[in-house]
Amino acid sequence: MSMKNEYKKPKKLKIFLLMTIFITLGGVIWIYIGYQQDSTVSEPMPESAEPDTTLSIGKIQHTATRKGKKEWSLEAASANYIGKTSKMVLDDVTVTFFLDDGSKIILTADKGNLNTDSNDIEVSGNVVVINRGYKLRTEKLNYAHDKDVLYSTAPVTITGPEGNLAADKLSFDLNTKIVTLEGSVETTLENDFTL
Repeated sequence: MSMKNEYKKPKKLKIFLLMTIFITLGGVIWIYIGYQQDSTVSEPMPESAEPDTTLSIGKIQHTATRKGKKEWSLEAASANYIGKTSKMVLDDVTVTFFLDDGSKIILTADKGNLNTDSNDIEVSGNVVVINRGYKLRTEKLNYAHDKDVLYSTAPVTITGPEGNLAADKLSFDLNTKIVTLEGSVETTLENDFTL
């Protein structure tokens, strides 16, 4: 009699384990089917205004590094990639440049283009560049990645603690931190200035 009871217990255990496996498997299948149905309901990608768009992306972040050092990071609300020109057309752009001294330069603009081959950037529309207590405003600004230079051929204004500057053109070397102003350069000093 004792032998019969020993054999019945493993049989009940096997039935219990098989039921557990079937219930678990059924749950996994149910979750998978439910997930498949939910994944077909997605937000439509924004329509691209660019005729040769290869890919449209809702939000993008891109970081450029050189020799293991993060040089700049770009974020945009949307991007249209044009494969044949290796260009990304961007909306609502923010670029953060990381300088050697640990400081940052923040650039914002309405529109932009990123050349994915060269990492050169062009921005336009309400361009604002902020570095410490200084704010630069212009309608167009470019970044040459190979030279690490910001430059504008459109008029610029710079406001800061000492006063205001305006010029027809500007270039700013991010390595040397040298600003070159060209054209009609005007300045207004806020504080008394004596020689």
